[in-house]
Amino acid sequence: MKNQWNIFIAFFRVGMLGYGGGPASIPLIHKEVVDKYNWMSDEEFGDMLALGNTLPGPIATKLAGYIGYRVSGLLGMINAVLASVLPTIVLMIVFLTSLSAFKDFDWVKGMTAAVVPVVGVMLAVLTWQFFSKAIKGMGWLQTVIMSIIVFALLQLLNVHPGIIIGVLIVLALMMRDQASKKRKEGSRS
Repeated sequence: MKNQWNIFIAFFRVGMLGYGGGPASIPLIHKEVVDKYNWMSDEEFGDMLALGNTLPGPIATKLAGYIGYRVSGLLGMINAVLASVLPTIVLMIVFLTSLSAFKDFDWVKGMTAAVVPVVGVMLAVLTWQFFSKAIKGMGWLQTVIMSIIVFALLQLLNVHPGIIIGVLIVLALMMRDQASKKRKEGSRS
């Protein structure tokens, strides 16, 4: 039962503090799942995030569902998804009814504007963590080249991120298969 409580609290916090949508929730989910509860490693989180981005739907609920299932089966999945969605439902009802009355006040405009840089910094920290792990795995040169190529595909050619992630997953699987074939051939010799 304690495990279910931890799942609920972890994803409820993410739901409460994930102002700005799914991308803003990713660093919060990472903090809970990897740093606080140690339910998975950084590498596993990165793999799960990459796969989750290729699937349709909101990323925060996809991550909650998968992590909840991984930690505690079907009940954990339901618990995590409800915990991540419940704050949004409650806050939407409460805030939208009250904020519509106060939307023209300067303090409300300031509060909304102040959240943007906070979310930006959280995403930058997560990006740096992934970039550092890529450098450890692939080396500087390959990481920089791949980053430039992916940036060009995303920003200059407007290729959908899901397509890029899908292609990279297929390439990684092909490279893994080739490496395992080489190991098998090497062991036969």
